[in-house]
Amino acid sequence: MTSEPNRSGGLQRFRMVVLTLLAVIGCAQEQPSSPPPEAILQPSILLITLDTTRADSIGPDAKGIATPAFNTLAKKARNFRQAYATVPQTLPSHSSMMTGLYPAAHGVHENSRFLAAHHPVVAERLRDAGYRTAAFVSAFPLARRFGLARGFEQYDDESENGRAERSSRATTDRALSWLHVKAPQPVFLWVHLFDPHEPYEPPEPFRSRYPGNPYLGEIAAMDDQLGRLVAAFENQRGRPTAIIIAGDHGESLGEHGEAEHGKLLYQGVMRVPLLVSGPRVENGTSDSPVSIRRIFHTILDWAGIQTENSLLRAGEEVVLAEAMEPFLEYGWQPQIMAVAGSQKVIQAGRLEVYDVVADPAENRDLSATADLSRPLRQALRDYPIPSLDASTDTGSVSDEDRRQLASLGYVSSDTQPVVRADAPRPRDMVHLFHELDRASILVVREEFRRAIPLLNEVLEKDPYNLAIALRLAAAHSRLGHEKEALLAFTRAESIAPDSVDVPLYLALHHSRGREWQRAGPLLERVLARTPNRLPAIEALAVVREREGRIEEALQLRVKAESMKSPAPSELIHTGELAMRAGNTALAVTAFEKARTLQGPGFRNDLELGVLYLSSKRFQDAAVALDRVKPSDPGYPMALFKRAQVSVVLREPDRISRISTARTHANEMTRRLIENERMFANVN
Repeated sequence: MTSEPNRSGGLQRFRMVVLTLLAVIGCAQEQPSSPPPEAILQPSILLITLDTTRADSIGPDAKGIATPAFNTLAKKARNFRQAYATVPQTLPSHSSMMTGLYPAAHGVHENSRFLAAHHPVVAERLRDAGYRTAAFVSAFPLARRFGLARGFEQYDDESENGRAERSSRATTDRALSWLHVKAPQPVFLWVHLFDPHEPYEPPEPFRSRYPGNPYLGEIAAMDDQLGRLVAAFENQRGRPTAIIIAGDHGESLGEHGEAEHGKLLYQGVMRVPLLVSGPRVENGTSDSPVSIRRIFHTILDWAGIQTENSLLRAGEEVVLAEAMEPFLEYGWQPQIMAVAGSQKVIQAGRLEVYDVVADPAENRDLSATADLSRPLRQALRDYPIPSLDASTDTGSVSDEDRRQLASLGYVSSDTQPVVRADAPRPRDMVHLFHELDRASILVVREEFRRAIPLLNEVLEKDPYNLAIALRLAAAHSRLGHEKEALLAFTRAESIAPDSVDVPLYLALHHSRGREWQRAGPLLERVLARTPNRLPAIEALAVVREREGRIEEALQLRVKAESMKSPAPSELIHTGELAMRAGNTALAVTAFEKARTLQGPGFRNDLELGVLYLSSKRFQDAAVALDRVKPSDPGYPMALFKRAQVSVVLREPDRISRISTARTHANEMTRRLIENERMFANVN
């Protein structure tokens, strides 16, 4: 197993070397950069990404399915028949397409992570080059909060009816509406279609056409919308058009023991469709392995920004990929893939070698006799394993985010796993995939009674799985099983005596019970080791508030909210705490953010109006107080405060407002009105 890089003083230097290395891996034989062609008209560019789409499920060579829209474009495009995803998950794969980097360089190894702002994305480059930019994405893993929205003038990630995904038809309808608005500059439009993702529920008539294979029914339905998109885009007038259609990853469909995707690196999930059509594209097919990360470079080439690494220029490369979720979540062996020519190598504790041309199903492991090329060996050796240092985390997902991801079958963990040399290979653990995913999703859904038997079953077969041990402890804790929870925490501590996660989970357990005071010291220990650990920050804020240490609680809440996208209820609570602490400016900011998110559902206009009045923002106070409804318990107070504002502003109806406040007064406001000196001489 590859060891982690040293975390001492050389860590920063190591990271700089990695970033430089990954920018050039596999590109040594490509043509050097050359100046962009002179005086060519920038084309409008359409990027369509097909989620969970196997290369053998779409196109002229696909069996048992008709995909006429894809086939039509394939006739006038370059069809890369050995195109590979960088990760078998949605967000990291798209992060590679948008940055041109492998995950080891851009840092997004699985869903629910965050693309750092210092990595420029292709939309930023095109916007700066004069393009109109828009994106329409169909599923929560690509929500704007995860970092891909930068550079897009419009980033449409709205869901349908609160679901974590929307249909290709709904997304296409929105994209076509945007296209109908004409503008003189070129456009860059990215449309992401999610249909083939499990559960497979194709609409009619595709459900009836593929009764025995709903996955293909989803592909066919998506192809129908793809046709609408391409036809509308190609009807643009006044400049050339360029189109890329690419899968982000595939679907195993039971091959090699994996039902869906995310944990293994075999062809069903890694080989994806890739069509490139537009100026300077040589039509036909290419069987040379390419990485979808080169989509970034190809788009920049069309836009006249830079040419290196573009798919418009043929160049052999060692194609790399990874599947780090089992390593990051459970401490299993990290997995790296490298492809050169027809030879594919998977490194996960030991090597597997396949000839993917002669043996596309990867049934014959040739590792005992294969002769690996030097560039391929070097690429595997140089690809770094991600750090497990929790203190480097820059963001975290909320509980609601976790529920959204779980509804799509994705579960993320903040637990740092136990790493050991004899860790299991993910391929050898396929018998646990279903139980792992099912148990973890049940925990996220708070169905703890159903989760506990599955968690126990997994731990019997994978006894060093710290994440599962802690989920078991948390499930017992949430059900009030004090004895069972403490036993589970003891077991977790025996798995990882030095873990920062065990005291964190134990603190959360104590914070829910009578001995909540015991949580504070544990959380302080956690934050001393990992200052940016979001759950610890949030939990300590609650403890400090219960202790009456309001200023400290407020500081912790502000820090936590800076690390995520806070829910309106969280912002409202911060606003209320700030009012108690006398921090008017912070309270106003918190309530204003909550109102922006909630819109008409915002119910704290009284507090906001009072804060505006205190800040001498009288017009804003008037507007806020006028929004308080008669059904609100604070309505009498709102009328009293509104009458005060009216007097200060010398409004013509100030006498009437004072009278209305008296008419609707309660016991408290009646005394306030009678004692209010500014009402005495109003005329």
